[in-house]
Amino acid sequence: MLGNFSPHLTTKKDSRVGDWGAANSVELAYTPTGSSWLNRVEAQFTALRYFTLDGTDHATHKEQGGMIRRYIIWRNQHAADERLCEVVAKANVA
Repeated sequence: MLGNFSPHLTTKKDSRVGDWGAANSVELAYTPTGSSWLNRVEAQFTALRYFTLDGTDHATHKEQGGMIRRYIIWRNQHAADERLCEVVAKANVA
């Protein structure tokens, strides 16, 4: 599922992504403008923002990237964590 993020829209002008999708049996589906909630992946970004970025002021992009990497490692090891499940459930309205 692709939102209306500008790099996604370039698939209409540049056939490389569309060609890859066709070669790998992947259908590209665009969500309507303002409908990111239809994309189940968005809930995962909500949790990432909640646990790693809200209320922080990282000095560098490297420091921020390290925080995100540590969260992803934790997330993969604690998929059933109650707090995480609550955040994802709230964001997953579709």
